[in-house]
Amino acid sequence: MAEYLTYSKSGVNIDANDEMVERIRSSVQSTFGPRVIDLHGGFAGMFRLDYDEKIFKKTYKNPVLVACTDGVGSKVLVARDMKKFDTIGFDLVAMNVNDMLVLGAEPLFFLDYIALNKLDPVKVAELVESIAAACRVANCSLIGGETAEMPDVYKKEDFDMAGFAVGIVEKSRILTGSKVQTGDIILGLASSGLHSNGYALARNICFKKLGLKPDEVIPEFGGQTIGEALLAPTKIYVRSIVKLLSHYRTKQVIHAMAHITGSGLVGNIPRVLPAGCDAVLDKSAWKKHPIFDFLQTSGPVEEEEMFRVFNMGIGFVLIISPDFADSIIRQLSGSGETVYKIGVIRQGNASVIIK
Repeated sequence: MAEYLTYSKSGVNIDANDEMVERIRSSVQSTFGPRVIDLHGGFAGMFRLDYDEKIFKKTYKNPVLVACTDGVGSKVLVARDMKKFDTIGFDLVAMNVNDMLVLGAEPLFFLDYIALNKLDPVKVAELVESIAAACRVANCSLIGGETAEMPDVYKKEDFDMAGFAVGIVEKSRILTGSKVQTGDIILGLASSGLHSNGYALARNICFKKLGLKPDEVIPEFGGQTIGEALLAPTKIYVRSIVKLLSHYRTKQVIHAMAHITGSGLVGNIPRVLPAGCDAVLDKSAWKKHPIFDFLQTSGPVEEEEMFRVFNMGIGFVLIISPDFADSIIRQLSGSGETVYKIGVIRQGNASVIIK
């Protein structure tokens, strides 16, 4: 008698998916605010814009929705090799909400997509719980997601993640960089490490050239292993920046912002510079995490390449009116940010000059 084939024998376990859904339910619901319409078993997430109509109309006259999507790149390979899945979801949320923050947008809700070789309910629950934790930090709701078990696409233990975020900004408050002018001050907010960029180069140096194991302790890192340093979660800047923008709701003193991701300071700041302006940075003005010097020396990697690949210790940049610099620094510091005055805007051709 012929043996019947099943989905499970083909590599996909529906029961494991059901178990995973139950495991993550409480974490997901912990991100819900009153705007979320919770429909158990729904095919899509729902989010009300006007839950409190009076507050909404007072805050927004011409609301604009802002949407973005991103992943965490080959940082997932470090998580895989360390079998540590409780922080990488934090990176996923951060990479999205920090991007929309640049426009002055406040995150509203988030969705995730996780694809992997084999659905391990415990592993996926850790991933989703870290996404939910980041959503709580970013004050946004995790209203949906998808998990795909694809043994024919991903090798054993492999997985990947993508995130999707939607936020809101008042049309007149959208930051485009058009108001940037010579004399403006450039502030840098400290990063927590590599964040989620440059991992092809970092892994090449650490694991291929140096032959390090993820659990090897690096003296320069104050007792941290190389794996821990590489997995340090991307910092989320939402609360401090949204609070700052709210404080200056009637004043245009913040002229532009930039999330320092792939291509570093030299590639991201020009995206918000108008023609005729250069950003002149003083590289001695801020303190870097020791991982940057470690990678540069161990490579070795030329300094110019380091600044093209990594954030070099600055995860988020604000370009502001010089008259308000001290006040803004105090407010950001009061919100828990490490703030550096890293440069100034001069006449030029929309480039970054590092001295």
